[in-house]
Amino acid sequence: METPLRFDSLLVHGGLEPGPAGATSVPIVQSSAFAYETADALEDVFRGRAAGQVYTRLGNPTTEALERRLALLEGGGTAIATASGMAAITTTVMTILRAGDEILASSSLFGGTFSLFRDTLSNFGITARFVDPLDLESVRAAINDRTRLLFVETVGNPKLDVPDLPRLAEIAHQAGLPLIVDATVTTPYLADGAKLGADIVIHSTSKYINGSGTSIGGVIIDRGVFNWNTARFPHFEPFHKKYRQFAFTARARKLVHKDVGACAAPFNSFLLTEGIQTLALRMERHCSNALALARFLAQHPKVAWVNYPGLEDAPGHGVATRLYGGRYGGLLTFGTGSKETAFRVINALRMAKNLANIGDAKTLVIHPASTICADYPLEDKALMGVCEDLVRVSVGIEASQDIIDDFNQALDAI
Repeated sequence: METPLRFDSLLVHGGLEPGPAGATSVPIVQSSAFAYETADALEDVFRGRAAGQVYTRLGNPTTEALERRLALLEGGGTAIATASGMAAITTTVMTILRAGDEILASSSLFGGTFSLFRDTLSNFGITARFVDPLDLESVRAAINDRTRLLFVETVGNPKLDVPDLPRLAEIAHQAGLPLIVDATVTTPYLADGAKLGADIVIHSTSKYINGSGTSIGGVIIDRGVFNWNTARFPHFEPFHKKYRQFAFTARARKLVHKDVGACAAPFNSFLLTEGIQTLALRMERHCSNALALARFLAQHPKVAWVNYPGLEDAPGHGVATRLYGGRYGGLLTFGTGSKETAFRVINALRMAKNLANIGDAKTLVIHPASTICADYPLEDKALMGVCEDLVRVSVGIEASQDIIDDFNQALDAI
């Protein structure tokens, strides 16, 4: 029996099929559509009687290679690559929800997800209820007959709270709900979906999976473990009858993904497949650098507070240690007392880049309250853990002392 590859090897070899002329990199199939010799052959593919490519909006060999690898990294199942992380979230919830349904979601979500759930989906008769994911009894109490899913991030962005995902999974499954986890911040390197108890795992592949800020993408991984054949999901019945445990993937591909058209571009899929090969190496450096910077900031006299799950006094330290094996990711936040001093620090940084992204090889900073959360009222910012002096840092893979020196000289400006 062949020994299965370990995680680091799957990053390089997982799902790879022989390329033309012995190529060992995934080829870029830059074609919008695919020709067949006969009308019969094309009909067979359209009707699902034969495997094959039809149109890149529906599937593409380069994108399928990325999907196979990402599914393997999450412990198996199927994957659908999308044009962005938000496209992955939108496709997921539109596959599950209908008018009158409700989402139960963590209150400490990325701003774009919060806006999608609260504002955009409300136009289609869907209600979002937000709850503190650390308060398990409040989560349980918020579930009602209209709830159709529980959505949470592995580590809240930018609140950096760390929900106990296996316990949330128990609550969701007892109520007959799928647990949907956005694992962008932790990546499959810190923990795969099976260990977290997730039914569906989402990543913004634009971030750590890409690793260099060169492409946008997202992915939905259906682990194939949730039972969609229940009274809560009657619209899944025909898909469950034919596709059994992968009814979600079938409904997503054949309806929402196909009709919305938020598909991954072949060239972006290629860049993501190349980038993911170094994920393990990069995440080790992201984690160690973030811990070093957090410790430095925690003892700096001009820093009012620091939040990083790797600090022993951080609220989520215990859960993060248990779930993520003593590695705590590359995101941290800190405050200097006011918006004005936060701006002065950001403006004085020389190496770190001030931009709206995370997961790059470069160290990145942003002031969320005035940028990605600028349009939200104070009460919504408070739900998401955003205050006026908060600076979010996506710690890169540069030399740790250079990162520390950059923040040290910037703090001298206040």
